[in-house]
Order: sequence, then structure tokens, then C-alpha cells
Amino acid sequence: MQSPTLRMRMPLPSPERAVDAVARSAGAYRARVPLLHAAAAQVGASLVVLTLLALTAPGSDAAAGSGNAMAWAMLQGIVAASFGRVLGMEAWWLPIHLLFVPGLVWTLAFGLPPAYALGAFCLMASLYWGVSRTRVPLFLSSRAAAQAVAGLLPQERSFTFLDLGCGLGGVLAWLARTRPAGRYYGIESAPVPFLLSWLRAALGRRSCRISWGDFHKLDLSRYDVVYAYLSPAAMGGLWRKARREMRSGSLLISNGFTVPGVPPELTVAIGAQGGSRLLLWRM
Repeated sequence: MQSPTLRMRMPLPSPERAVDAVARSAGAYRARVPLLHAAAAQVGASLVVLTLLALTAPGSDAAAGSGNAMAWAMLQGIVAASFGRVLGMEAWWLPIHLLFVPGLVWTLAFGLPPAYALGAFCLMASLYWGVSRTRVPLFLSSRAAAQAVAGLLPQERSFTFLDLGCGLGGVLAWLARTRPAGRYYGIESAPVPFLLSWLRAALGRRSCRISWGDFHKLDLSRYDVVYAYLSPAAMGGLWRKARREMRSGSLLISNGFTVPGVPPELTVAIGAQGGSRLLLWRM
């Protein structure tokens, strides 16, 4: 049974056009992993440029001299961006394809040791671990979002709250202070965000528990409220999992992203400007 307190705290729905706008953005997102397409675009462009280099006379100005390295790198970037577009990749991938090899050439001009590049790669991997598989980047919830979530929680009874992909643990820390009756849990798969959120919880409220892992392997039936700030690509799978596992009367809250084909029961404006929304489904 759903708590009367939780029902009373629910705000009124926002206009339907806000729901439709979020639904359109989710439906337009291709539910696939683009990493293989990105690698194919770069490899294909490299083969094109290497072929052109091989056809160029070794003694000609076009193939000689380090000054031409950037020109060839820019050509490789243009070809890679073109291949990426042909493969149907999202528009934000195109500048990555365009600047990837030129950026490498520009960096090598400084004569930096290879360890710098390895260190940068390890840092990025620790922050965005598993993004190519989960299609969920590191999104950090705003303070306004945490305040809006706090306004939806019961104030006079205990409850369990789960943050899927808790990032740095900001939402959990805020809720633990403002709604002390709850027990708060978070799960994170990226090493550095997990470590920081775990330390934050360990040094803060004892009602917070952070674990490292994949939320797809977590049983959602243990929680009264599940909060997610994921991506459009992940919402369909989350909805199917929530329908299988979450108890009747429990609440699923999404920050900004809707479930394709399933309009939310309620939407809640985040902050005074109302530019963002929390989307709510009652199980």
C-alpha cells in the first residue's frame, strides 16, 4: 500500500507539452552502442589517408616534411567525420572524429612523454567506465533536483531510497540531511565517482550506503523510491526491470528522461525557472 504521506506530497502534473517534448527526445535516440561505429570510422579514414600517402611520390612536397603532418591529420579527421555521418552516428560524435587525430599530432609536437597520454586515458576511463556498454554518461544532479526529490518523500515514516548511478553522491548526501527518516542507497560503476561518493557517505550520514556495480543486477524490490538520472537509451530497460521487480505503490523518479511510449504519471518542475523536470511513475 502506498503511504498517504507520499500521496499528499505529490505535486500536480505539468502541462502535457512538457511530457511530449521529453518523450520526443527519448524516441529520437538510437538505442545502440556507438563505440564500434566510431572505431570503424577512424580505421576507415586511416586506410583512405594511408592509401593516398602511398600513391603520393615519396619525394614530393605533399608527402615530405613534418609541416604536412597536420594537413594529413586534418584530412583524416574530415574523412572520419564523413564516415561517422554515413554510419548514422549522433551529431556530437562528428567534432570528435574531426579533431581526434589532429589533436594527437598537435600533442606529439610538444614532445610529451607517452606516459601523459596513458595517464589521461586512465583518468577518463575511471570517470566514464562502462559508458560504451551502459550508454549512461556521468550526469550530476543539481541541488535543485535534490530539493525537488526531497519534497516528494515521506516526512513521518521510514522508507528506502535508491539512486541508480549515484555519481559523486550529492543527492544522497542532501536527502540524508533533509529527510533523516529514510535509508539511502546508491550504486555506481565508474571507479573514481564510486570512490568519492563512498568516502562522502562514510564520512557523513550513517544512513547512506554506496556500492560498486551494475544496477541491472540489483533487486529493486527492496526500495520504496528509485531515482535515476541516466540517459534516453537506458530508460526502456530500466522500465522493464522496474515493472518486474518494484513493489506495488513504490515510486520511480527519472531526472529529465522519460520511458519511450509510457507517459509519466506526474511531472515536477526543477527549480524556479522550470527548465528541467522530474518524471514520476507509480508502480
